Amino acid sequence: MARKTTNALDIIRHETGIDPRSDPRVQAYRRPFEIAQMIYDARTAAGLTQQQLAERIGTKQPVISQLENADYEGQSLAMLERIAEALSLEVQLRLVPASSTR
Repeated sequence: MARKTTNALDIIRHETGIDPRSDPRVQAYRRPFEIAQMIYDARTAAGLTQQQLAERIGTKQPVISQLENADYEGQSLAMLERIAEALSLEVQLRLVPASSTR
């Protein structure tokens, strides 16, 4: 008898034949989610509300809300640097070899 898995990525691969870990169509959606989550995590770790972070970087609360929304694709490096500075963090960028599955 086959062993059951509870790993969502394995279930998706089994059911659809698409491996979400490497499929380029799936990966295209990953970056906005990661950036939104990164901003949210940094803000909450600093113990700030969206309004407080907005005030620190000279913008309005709805801008922070948009940045923390995974469907929003308007993040800019300049805005990320402003957020990082306000939270005593730094932005680190890397260029890495593209996946061989592309």
